[in-house]
Parts: sequence; structure tokens; C-alpha cells
Amino acid sequence: MLHLNHLRLGARRLPSRLMSTKFTSVEINDKTGVAILTLCRPPVNSQNAQMLRDIKSSIDEIENNKSKGLIITSASSKVFSAGLDISEMYKADKEKLSTLWTELQNVWVALYGSSLPTAAAINGHAPAGGCLLGVACEYRAMLPKCVIGLNETQLGIIAPEWLVFGYLNILPPRVAERALTQGRLFTTEEALKEGLIDEIVNSKDEALEKCQNFIESFDKVNSVARSLTKMQFRAANIKEFEKNRQKDVDDFVSLASRPEVQKIMGDYLDKNKSKK
Repeated sequence: MLHLNHLRLGARRLPSRLMSTKFTSVEINDKTGVAILTLCRPPVNSQNAQMLRDIKSSIDEIENNKSKGLIITSASSKVFSAGLDISEMYKADKEKLSTLWTELQNVWVALYGSSLPTAAAINGHAPAGGCLLGVACEYRAMLPKCVIGLNETQLGIIAPEWLVFGYLNILPPRVAERALTQGRLFTTEEALKEGLIDEIVNSKDEALEKCQNFIESFDKVNSVARSLTKMQFRAANIKEFEKNRQKDVDDFVSLASRPEVQKIMGDYLDKNKSKK
């Protein structure tokens, strides 16, 4: 059974509707109109092609239901998302690599370009693709003693240009450049200091509450005007992404297929097996 977290008003549970796919669940609170999208692929929400399709499907469902806002979080108590599933990239043929990256693109543009207010309740570690999900949102609340960042260079690959621009929406250019070249993972406290997250919270419930408050801060703002203003900040990046979408896929496949990169991935998988 999927573990679902509910926003509360006092001690009373608010009415909600539940929907689920294989690796995600969505709870839409009928009173607040806010949807919580929960990542549910144990143990660490590593993003394979199916999970990415499920995330995209859930985002589309939330948009179509005309929810007031979207909060993304994790069913895991320790990891928000560990990013792309390395086992999906190791010794994979070009078609499989292309599919994986295309599904990641689809998730990013759906979340980054959402007309809704979006927030991430980051209740665990969020490296690489986990950070991508958080960065695509407008607001981030994160638990202490976790890490977040784009550490792709440590695996021999690079963050795509569209994600770099997403980083630059949040971080000063000098901080972003150094972090991306180093593959740096920020601690929660470092992330708050640099502006990568908005608040540190003590529990998942508090993270959800802070995200709810952020979304409700737009209650007196015209929703169409709010959405159009948001797109003024994001449309150029999305337009450039769409223009270069296929080249971005081809570049990833070419880089991920290189023998030295495959060796790094194999060593990473072997290292993780030895930890179990």
C-alpha cells in the first residue's frame, strides 16, 4: 500500500481525492484545491523511464483537474529522489538512453512550465534529478541533514543547458558555475545560505505546510496574470529548450555512451552494491 501524507487543518483531516500510477500518487485536497504529488519508487526514487512517465502523467492530471497548486514530495523518509537510475544508463543501447533522456525532458518542461504555483517539500536527499525536480518548482522547503545539488560531472556527464539556466534562476552565476563544474552537493544549511532552497523545516508535515502557505500566498492574485508573469521569466528558456530538444538528446546519448563514462557508472554501481 502506498504511504500517503495528508495536509491537516488543526487535527482534522481534510477531504481529498486520491489517484495513483505505478511510481507516483496524487492527493488532491478538495477543500484547499492543492495537489500533492508523491514519488513512490523504493528505495530511493531513482528515476527510470517508467517513473518519469508516471511523474509526467501525474503533473498532466493535476493541470487538467485545475488544481490551485502542486506540491511534490517523497514517500521515502530519507530520500526525495536519487536522480536518474544509473542502472538504466549502464551498458544501455542508444535507443534506451534516448528514451530515458526524452522522458526526463518531458518531466522538466511539464513542471518548469506549469501554469500552477509549484512547490517542493524536499524531505530527504535530492542529488541530480532530485535537484532537477526541486529547481523546476518555484519554492523549496527542505529537511536538515540532507544534500541537494547537480553532481553530474562526478559521473562524467553534464547538466544540460536548460537545467543550467534553471539553476541560474536561483543561484548567483559564480556560485552556479563553480557548483556545476565541481558536481557539488550542498548541505541543507549551505543550500539555504546560497538561496537554493527557501526554508529549512523540521519535518515532512512542516514542509508540506510551508509549501501550502506559499501556494495560498497567491489567493488574492489573479491566476491568469500570475501564470503569465511566471512565464515571462521562464518562456525564453523553454523556447530555447524546444528548439534544441533533439540535439540535447543526441548530445546526452553520445556522452553517456563513451567508454570512460560507462566505466564511471559501472564503478558507481559496484560501489553501491558493496554498501548493501
